[in-house]
Amino acid sequence: MIIVLFSCTKSNKKVDITRPKLTNNPSWDDVCTNRKPLLSFYISRGGIGKRTYIVNLDTEPEFNSPNFIEYKNIEELDEFIVQKRVEKPLVDKIRYYFRAKAVDSEGNESKWAYTRFSLDTDYNKKFMNLTRAKVQSVKVSTGENPKNLIDYDDPGQVSFWQAAPPGPIKPWAIFDLGKPTTISRIWMLANINTDDGWLVDFVWEKSLDGQNFEEIIDAKVPNNDTFRNVIDIEPVSTRYLRLKINHFRGVAPHLNCVIFYMPGKPQVPIPPRGKYVLLVGDQMNGGTFTQLAPYIETLDLGLQTLTVPHYEISLDMLNRLQNKPVAIILSGNNADYPHLPMYEFNGVYEIIRNTNIPLLGICAGHQMLAFTYGYSFVRSMGWEALTALEVPQQIKPIRILIDDPIFKGMKNPFIAPEIHGWAIAVVPKDFELLAASTYIQSIKHKDKFIYGSQFHPEVEVSYNEGKKFLINFLKMALKNS
Repeated sequence: MIIVLFSCTKSNKKVDITRPKLTNNPSWDDVCTNRKPLLSFYISRGGIGKRTYIVNLDTEPEFNSPNFIEYKNIEELDEFIVQKRVEKPLVDKIRYYFRAKAVDSEGNESKWAYTRFSLDTDYNKKFMNLTRAKVQSVKVSTGENPKNLIDYDDPGQVSFWQAAPPGPIKPWAIFDLGKPTTISRIWMLANINTDDGWLVDFVWEKSLDGQNFEEIIDAKVPNNDTFRNVIDIEPVSTRYLRLKINHFRGVAPHLNCVIFYMPGKPQVPIPPRGKYVLLVGDQMNGGTFTQLAPYIETLDLGLQTLTVPHYEISLDMLNRLQNKPVAIILSGNNADYPHLPMYEFNGVYEIIRNTNIPLLGICAGHQMLAFTYGYSFVRSMGWEALTALEVPQQIKPIRILIDDPIFKGMKNPFIAPEIHGWAIAVVPKDFELLAASTYIQSIKHKDKFIYGSQFHPEVEVSYNEGKKFLINFLKMALKNS
């Protein structure tokens, strides 16, 4: 093969620029909870010279209503991300359509990229008053790996069930709850990378015997066009739930995860008798991502731990604990937020807003502090910081910006392990920035005993100079108790 390259000083040929990718935050059908959301997306590629971006917002998909908003000449933040904070408050309780395109220095333009989101400032205010229903088993009409549908500890929610190309048989999946159970909400996650396999026309059916199924009228979806479905229904008592799929996009139906919810609050756990730290497990399965509990219990501070999943914790549960914790720590997780049922964190947001107990958020827990005041205030960085296995020389130092007791005995700058792909992009107005690298590393509430750290002070690696951050927090909490 011979490749010949031609060069010229002038050309009238149009230069290609790729569309920006609007899959950051807000992505398709996200819910924004602040009337001035941060719009962030991935940069375009190609073009001549410097690229800038045009962003349009509207309440109509044609972008021709009186509510039309346009921002021009938006510059790239870095080699991955473009972001723009909405300047004037948007209208609450409404859907917005969002599009963006790139323009290079010669006036060449990319095609528009489109997405949409809803604005609801009450969406994350209160605990959901629902409890997860446990599924005993799953069986499907065709395809493999039906257990992926209830694999809640799947990192990133990337494993899935995909039916075989259907032929004459309509694909379905049957979930056995083990006993008659009252169900009032169904959450579904479909293909997170493309619309291939999205369900278009489907219905949920109920049965007590697993043989005779009846349609749930509230759970009939004839014109679906999204990959995340939150289906609220009038409470039904059933042991079996069957997903009957009538139509879908692509070759075969594709589903990553399903969660069923029962109405009501979880039981209040029995806490340790002595001094303890309440750990909120922010993993999809309610775990803590790192070995946070054993680490705290070996610090010679006389502290025990109690771990509660994020989807069970609430301000009401905290207030009803017989023995109150000396501190609360929100843990990390390892899934992209668009792939999670975000309303499950509402109890965490309640506590952040209202508790007087010392609170520390680590990694995703740190990001929860910003999520409390606006879902879009946290976004993907476009790359992953996976420094726990790297040599110290490769880790970017963290600069302490404000002299605070939480940094007592620490170097400035210091290095610490990080394991994340998302970061806080907007510091809420009630918080101040304490430390940063090339992005926000630590924040503190201006009036309350609340701290956050993007880095992991609890991870046991030899170079972790951030350990004292957690130890200082716990010592300060003990003095406060």
